[in-house]
Amino acid sequence: MIVKQLSSLSEIDKDQWNSLTGFTYPFLRHEFLNALEQSGAVCAQTGWEPKHLLVYENNELIALMPLYLKHHSQGEYVFDHQWAQAYQQQGQDYYPKWLTAVPYSPCQGPRIIIQNPANPTEVLALLIAFIQEQSSIQGISSWHCLFPVNDQAELLSAAGLLIRSDVQFHWHNLGYRDFADYLERFSSAKRKQVKRERRRVDEQGIEFLHLPGREITESQWTAFYLFYQMTYIKRGMRPYLPLDFFLTIAATMPENLLLILAIKDQRYVGAALSLLGETTLYGRYWGCYEEFNSLHFEACYYQGINYCLLNKLSHFDSGAQGEHKIARGFEPVLTHSAHWLQNQEFAQAIKRFLDREQKHIEQYRDYAQTLLPFKQT
Repeated sequence: MIVKQLSSLSEIDKDQWNSLTGFTYPFLRHEFLNALEQSGAVCAQTGWEPKHLLVYENNELIALMPLYLKHHSQGEYVFDHQWAQAYQQQGQDYYPKWLTAVPYSPCQGPRIIIQNPANPTEVLALLIAFIQEQSSIQGISSWHCLFPVNDQAELLSAAGLLIRSDVQFHWHNLGYRDFADYLERFSSAKRKQVKRERRRVDEQGIEFLHLPGREITESQWTAFYLFYQMTYIKRGMRPYLPLDFFLTIAATMPENLLLILAIKDQRYVGAALSLLGETTLYGRYWGCYEEFNSLHFEACYYQGINYCLLNKLSHFDSGAQGEHKIARGFEPVLTHSAHWLQNQEFAQAIKRFLDREQKHIEQYRDYAQTLLPFKQT
């Protein structure tokens, strides 16, 4: 087996890449990752240099892994700024670092795609050896793999990487007939709260339009993007993604897109854009100009739950953070990241930190579980 490194997704044929990744998880599609690069959201100037790895055996592509050379820790949702500060205090460089992740997307999924019947342990060992060798040659401090699915996190742990955990809030479809059936699982007080929030949206005269990717017009994309920008402007930030990125994925992978527009008095007042997997709705981008009572909860959560119920999707991943999701029935789940650091002294110190942190994360997950709105059984 040999490893080949790419400096752009355009260096590999779309069909060849997708033949390994498949289409069940939209964020690893060639179309999605390449749109990030071609739109300029991911490049050396933004601190995300593409350095993707391919594994060949007898001239056949048997594995691939997205990889970026990072010059900061922005857009990752796994916070290692304290680690960078510790390096700086000791007169060492934490950046650049290697990162295996989907840029700006804290969504669990496969991170190393290995074709059967290749041995995952052998392929991973080869990739790690390549990363370690290049780290030594190029003076790169570390490698980080963010939000892998659980079995890949276990594989990375077995290979010697440090595992870090965090908590997100996800919704699970237990075979509910409709939204009313779902609310029957709630305690009386919590059920009334959700109904009151939904009623307030109706009372403000707000309606919702669900648009699959192929039906979204250019003017609707422009309206969505203005809302998306506002989310960042309100925080004094620039948006990570340009309009060109959204127009590109609209043209190349429309079957994976769902736009929900909020409408009042025949004008758009908010928008939520989700990506669709085989069994999962991924809530990703939201924005509005003015604040309406409970609009965020309705557009980003209740409308998404309704969509999952109507389309028999089993899982709603609404993104990172957000304890307010608990009262809407989003359950705490552990997510993971894996870390290798070239400096063994720092690696041991971080391992001790992670061991302590893990206990607090698990305690928090257990506590959040007690806050769910469901009836006690």
